[in-house]
Amino acid sequence: MTDLLLRNGRIIDPANGLDGPGDILVRNGRIEAVGHGIPAPDACLLLDVTGKWVTPGLVDLHVHLREPGEEYKETIESGTRAAVAGGFTAVAAMPNTLPPNDSAAVTRFILERARDAGNARVHPVAAITRGRAGKELTEFDDLLRAGAVAFSDDGSPVQDAGLMRIALEYAQGLDALIISHAEEPALSEGGCVNEGRISTLLGLKGIPWAAEDIAVFRDVALAELTGARLHIAHVSTRGAVEIIRRAKGRGVRVSAETAPHYFSLTEEAVLDFDTRAKMNPPLRTEEDRQAIIEGLADGTLDVIATDHAPHSSLEKDVEFPLAASGIIGLETAFPLSLALVRAGRLDPAHIIRLLSTTPAQILRIPGGTLSPGDRADIAVFDPERSFEVTPENLCSKSHNTPFLGTTLTGRAVLTLVGGRIVHNLLGVGG
Repeated sequence: MTDLLLRNGRIIDPANGLDGPGDILVRNGRIEAVGHGIPAPDACLLLDVTGKWVTPGLVDLHVHLREPGEEYKETIESGTRAAVAGGFTAVAAMPNTLPPNDSAAVTRFILERARDAGNARVHPVAAITRGRAGKELTEFDDLLRAGAVAFSDDGSPVQDAGLMRIALEYAQGLDALIISHAEEPALSEGGCVNEGRISTLLGLKGIPWAAEDIAVFRDVALAELTGARLHIAHVSTRGAVEIIRRAKGRGVRVSAETAPHYFSLTEEAVLDFDTRAKMNPPLRTEEDRQAIIEGLADGTLDVIATDHAPHSSLEKDVEFPLAASGIIGLETAFPLSLALVRAGRLDPAHIIRLLSTTPAQILRIPGGTLSPGDRADIAVFDPERSFEVTPENLCSKSHNTPFLGTTLTGRAVLTLVGGRIVHNLLGVGG
């Protein structure tokens, strides 16, 4: 491991109120100093990062790494390599694998594979119910001891409100986090796009906004009833944003995320039956998109998460109703978020708070700051560097993104995990 001095970068660290030029010294895998004119120790790699952003490593609260079980789509190695290429130093891996992560053995397997890969840190999210079947709770305490950081049946909602209440009460006793996949299946089943003008034009069954809003309202009410910590995943509707805003106003312990596609695209992206834009929840209307951005700006939405969901051509190159839902996002999240800065909707520190500081706080994991003494999980971004989204430029095994073929601006050029250089577009040694 090489000691490293990052010189003259724009240091953006919301946790410590920093946004300005400075240096960061990394020694023995940890941040030793942050300041101006830090002298370079002997045998230290000195790197001038003038014009670059130096931030805490990004933390993705919501990814699908597909291992175990669907390694033809993604592996923990390829997924974490995509993560560090996007500036992420830690990711929370959802449990809808094969088999699902509903046991301590699977949790430990994921952690071992992540250690072997040596890229980003992986924090497993375990299932709320056995087999994600919505019938019987998993052993929360055992899973926490094995290394799980939260619980979710992501990909499927817990349909039984009584069971969800018990899950929240159980979690509250352990002060654990429940992540809600908020969807009312009676309204969404068989749907593949947003219900409205576009679904009518295409002759496709739609998913109404009410399918999300009803589920968000139910789970927020249960969190208020039980006092448990609840996180709402992939918020896409105007109504869900307002429900969460009002719940926070009442002091409910709820946090929420959205994904870059929900503030970058609308339902118009599926007009040519492009299955790469098929996701769940679906892309919504311009009114919803604007509400998502407003929710990010006023703090209603706490986190930008990617919901990175790799699929192969076997699942995507089929008729639209048959195609799998989901897109990859680890390597496009930063430039898409940066577009909100360029549009004047958010400032740079706010973007880093949404992508790093707050997700680390919600998961209660190390990271999200650049404090001296912390592990050196650091990302360096060139906000002016453009790249074309092509399969050759992506580290993920899958390429299912509606941004394929487009040019995005803003890219991670250096990523450190524990002081190790794990992603490097600057040509420096490590």
